[in-house]
Amino acid sequence: MHRTKESAVSSIANGSRTETASPSSPRPSDDPRFTVVDDAIAELATGARTWSRLTLGQRARLFERVRAAVGAVAEEWADTASLSKDLAPGHPLRGEEWLAGPYAVLVSLDAYLVSLRALASGRSPLEGVRTDAAPGGRIRAHTFPSRAIDGLLLSGYTGEVWLQPGVTAEEAVGSAGLGQRRPTASGGVGLVLGAGNVTSIPVLDVFYELLAHNRTVILKVNPTQDALVPIYERALAPLIGPGFLRIVRGAGDVGAHLTGHPGIAHVHITGAATTFDAIVWGPGETGEQNRRDNRPALHKPITAELGGVSPVIIVPGAWSDADLRFHAEHVATMRLQNSGHNCIAGQVVIVSADWPQREAFLTALATAYDAAPARSVWYPKADEKLQAAASAYPSAIWNADRTRALVELDADADATALETTEYFAPVLGVVSLPGNGQEFLDAAVAHANQKLTGTLGANVLIDPTTLAALGDGFERAIADLRYGAIAINTWTAFAFLTPTVTWGAFPGGTADDVQSGIGIVHNGYLLDRVERSVVRGPFRPFPRSAGAIGRPGTFSVLPKPPWFVTSRTGAAVSEGFTRFKIDGNLPRLAATLVQAFRA
Repeated sequence: MHRTKESAVSSIANGSRTETASPSSPRPSDDPRFTVVDDAIAELATGARTWSRLTLGQRARLFERVRAAVGAVAEEWADTASLSKDLAPGHPLRGEEWLAGPYAVLVSLDAYLVSLRALASGRSPLEGVRTDAAPGGRIRAHTFPSRAIDGLLLSGYTGEVWLQPGVTAEEAVGSAGLGQRRPTASGGVGLVLGAGNVTSIPVLDVFYELLAHNRTVILKVNPTQDALVPIYERALAPLIGPGFLRIVRGAGDVGAHLTGHPGIAHVHITGAATTFDAIVWGPGETGEQNRRDNRPALHKPITAELGGVSPVIIVPGAWSDADLRFHAEHVATMRLQNSGHNCIAGQVVIVSADWPQREAFLTALATAYDAAPARSVWYPKADEKLQAAASAYPSAIWNADRTRALVELDADADATALETTEYFAPVLGVVSLPGNGQEFLDAAVAHANQKLTGTLGANVLIDPTTLAALGDGFERAIADLRYGAIAINTWTAFAFLTPTVTWGAFPGGTADDVQSGIGIVHNGYLLDRVERSVVRGPFRPFPRSAGAIGRPGTFSVLPKPPWFVTSRTGAAVSEGFTRFKIDGNLPRLAATLVQAFRA
């Protein structure tokens, strides 16, 4: 079992990624904010009846209008998000806000539109998608790439959805579509408590409520996203007009009123485990007593995505100097993208103490970590997390004006804080285990499962020769990793950005032991009984990937990915990819690809 009791305590300083108090918090009877909220819920109840009368074709046309509206505000969206995170015009990392904002929303809309149109014509969204066996009596659906253009833009990257053991391919095809297979069955009004760190998350959660569950939605944005609200309102105007969505602002008291409102049928939160516990059980000592007595304060279903401590498992092999540099930048990206304020930021690097190249890799990692572009640690209370890391690990190496910590632990050092505290800030640790080959991989998987808090995302880096040598043993080890998203030679953020795979914790979280959450989102094919998603990328970028042709490994024509924090052209390429999703302009895409090769 993952260590989760510490998670509920130690994630306090995540900055309360969702600002919400418990349902028992008092409401001032004359506060006009609550009247606005009550009116919005009443309007959504009417909207839920309207939604249940729309045909699948009408829903598809509605989401086409949303897509056009998102495209119209994309530049303002990316610019406003960048400025809110202290990324001034011209900053090399502004591309993050194109990819994690409008791009993520546009590709998700495309995936949902494909599924809606298939269902409207009487077909399963999964029809035509290749499935095969995965270890442990599972099947997996190969859901990415689904179109030739995806294979071009993200050459060498693939995505699979693994279903729970015992689910057959026929059952998967027959159940794909979730709520859209029963479009007249209303799910009532759902509450989305939006994340504060990534601007696409609240919007994607709204889509999933509508499509997977037939729930109209009241979205309470995190205060960190207040500047985006006018943009959200324009982007989502086709959903707001007919009463399918309302957007409200406010702090914990507004959230508390919403979670306790009798008109809310379901709650979904992206945030911290402490916030989840306060919602479900109540705040402070009251909540602890309620938990002991098994008397939850929340009397309605809840789903959640709550982050965790993500491992980066480095499988030892014979790496070239270029491999060492590339994957050092890769790991630095996993920690430093969005200034570390990500629920699946890589936090614990697990390396072999017996790997002859261990020191060379760690030297390259320290160099890449220090050389990444400077930026603010902008998320509320992140400075407290950095101070906590400094206190726990006085030998940590600090750089970037003491805003980044690199912690290399000796064999006898206490790794508890590093492995059980989701720092949600630039703190990266290194833990060493003995062994090579399968022995090391199995030990690293067991360590991640047993020692690290959470079950959201895990990363594995392995060279093609070692991967071929391990054979079936590698896939068995992946099956043993108890994480909802697993990235092999890429980062789990790729799973987040890929709408035809799923996003969420490994199954098993409960209200009493929530781990990294309950349920999934994204899931463009609307698949049922999902266990996890696995994404795979090229170990080497182009042109060094050319050696993988005809041999074990992954060939790619993609050079350094634009999401790397060290990409010289990442901002231009990320913007270019987004603009291509908006207008399909092939000549302009060609210019973007030229920029990609200059990364």
